[in-house]
Amino acid sequence: MLIAGIIAFCVLLFLIAIIFPRLSRRVEQGGDAPLRVGQAAASESPGRLGRWLQKPFSSSRKAVHKSGSAGRKTRFKLPF
Repeated sequence: MLIAGIIAFCVLLFLIAIIFPRLSRRVEQGGDAPLRVGQAAASESPGRLGRWLQKPFSSSRKAVHKSGSAGRKTRFKLPF
C-alpha cells in the first residue's frame, strides 16, 4: 500500500512539474518532509537494523526528487 502511494505521488509530482515547474518544488518538499521524518526515526535503531529500516525511506525520497526534477527538465524541453 505504501509503495502504491509513493508511486502515485511521484506520477502526480511529475505532472505538476510539467505544468507548474515553480509550484512543483513546494509539492516536492511537502512530500519529502514525512519521508525525512520516517528516515530519521528509523535510523535511531541500533547498528545494521537502523540502516535496513531507513533504506525504504531514503529510496522513496530519491524517487520523489527524481520525478520532480525529471518533470521540470521535460517542461523546459517542450516547445511551448
